[in-house]
Amino acid sequence: QILGKVYAVLSDEKQRAAYDETGMVDEDAEALQDGRDWLEYWQLLFKVTVKDIEDFQKSYKNSAEELADVKAAYVNFKGDMDRIMESVMCVDYTDEPRIREMIEQAIASGELPSFKAFVKESKQKMMSRRRRAEKEAKEAQKTKDELGLSGEKDLEALIKSRSRDREKQMDNFFAQLEAKYGNSAKKGGKKTSAKKRKT
Repeated sequence: QILGKVYAVLSDEKQRAAYDETGMVDEDAEALQDGRDWLEYWQLLFKVTVKDIEDFQKSYKNSAEELADVKAAYVNFKGDMDRIMESVMCVDYTDEPRIREMIEQAIASGELPSFKAFVKESKQKMMSRRRRAEKEAKEAQKTKDELGLSGEKDLEALIKSRSRDREKQMDNFFAQLEAKYGNSAKKGGKKTSAKKRKT
């Protein structure tokens, strides 16, 4: 973590300039926050595969856990379907009729309150959400095809490739540090030993 922060500061011109002037680092700086691909990090850490994700989706959909999450989202967002659909795991626009039915049944049974945002939602808002979701789905599929993520082995190969690239970047970074500061450190060492001999 410390080496990651050092690398982030030295790689960012503003952070580097601020550090050179003040000797201080802004812990909340953008350079220290968004440099990590979190999806890739967790995949590497837990060895998540495409099949694992698909299996989880199958077991989660129509489960008691999903129902509880839908109800919680409905209450938290006071029936706003835009936010409900964004917050519930593993759902896309094709799941909306199923999610709506869950909520409607819970309202009918008295488990959930009847929020106006849900009950009186306009068709225009529904269609706008659907068009937005369809566009996002197409973009996601295009990115998936470009990255070659059609299967489990492809995902594994991509993660390994990115890991190797990062290792090379770190090797280059340490080589630059050694080239810049290595010689001066050695010179400093000689001066110190010379002073000791005089004393």
